[in-house]
Amino acid sequence: MHVARPFIARASLLLAAALACNGPAGGSTAAGADTSSSDATTDAHGSTATPTTTAVDDATSTGAASTSSSSAPQTATTADASTTVDATASTGTTTDAGTSTTDASTGTTDASTGTIDASTGTTDASTTDASTTGTSTGGPDGLGELSGDCGLIDAMELDSPMAFVFTGAIDFGAVGFDYDLLTDGGKQIYDEGNLNPNSLDSEVVAYEVLARCEGAALLKTEATIVYNNPMGKKTDLLVDIDGLKVGVSVVRAVGFPQDDPWTPAQAQMILQKKLDDIIVSSANVAPEDAWVKQILSVVAYGPMHLESLLTAYAGLSAQTKADTILVITVTNGDDAFIY
Repeated sequence: MHVARPFIARASLLLAAALACNGPAGGSTAAGADTSSSDATTDAHGSTATPTTTAVDDATSTGAASTSSSSAPQTATTADASTTVDATASTGTTTDAGTSTTDASTGTTDASTGTIDASTGTTDASTTDASTTGTSTGGPDGLGELSGDCGLIDAMELDSPMAFVFTGAIDFGAVGFDYDLLTDGGKQIYDEGNLNPNSLDSEVVAYEVLARCEGAALLKTEATIVYNNPMGKKTDLLVDIDGLKVGVSVVRAVGFPQDDPWTPAQAQMILQKKLDDIIVSSANVAPEDAWVKQILSVVAYGPMHLESLLTAYAGLSAQTKADTILVITVTNGDDAFIY
């Protein structure tokens, strides 16, 4: 709690003065909650990121669970159970999203927040859950160890007109790529190939994350999706999540040389292009393969790339973000096969 010591001192003096004059002592107490939003980052390229979740909403923001594999013990303190934000507010304010977490290694407190964008009336909410640290999401079997936002995309997000952001990581360790560890859908994508062979491995990884975290099932690969205009914009995959058809567009976030600085300006270029293409391909898909929503899956080389992507995304227009779900996955370990 933030304590205003000068205020207490003045209140004591006023009380003493009131008693001295045999008059009634009166006063009011103002309590202020100080909240901050924390985006945990990945350390060296071989480490696991502790990500955050962002939801863009027209009226209400709610906390979503996030899982990380951080080794530092943490404790969670529950405050208000939920947060409702009035989208008609004309000024930017910060509202307690309901959960605060304390980092035992530093003694500092991070609180999730919901903030109103005064220019658009939308709400960005980020959440972290310290009570789930020390576990890996997505199950133990498969290519790479998954961590971060997992199991958070279902019919509620897919039917919603909002745009959402989920972040996570996949660590390939010393194994790198192993075909035998892929899901059946991942093997099918690899076997059938795509229209751009250079991006095939990133599409496989993007699908593996969705299959193991969100229960996605492959419906069609890139070349088999039907469009109104076969020469128009296309997406990379068609999957089923919670009984709904979802398009998946995949892009890599990496520079050359790969460890060189990668800026928000570079991130803005690929996000703007891919999100614009998603709007066009969604209008082009034939009724038989029409999806309810698209996911833009960004396979990112490192934590620097994640930070630049989130910074760039925050500056994009609501029209560009539309109702697309952005999934950013930082790759760790032997990930050279992707890049």
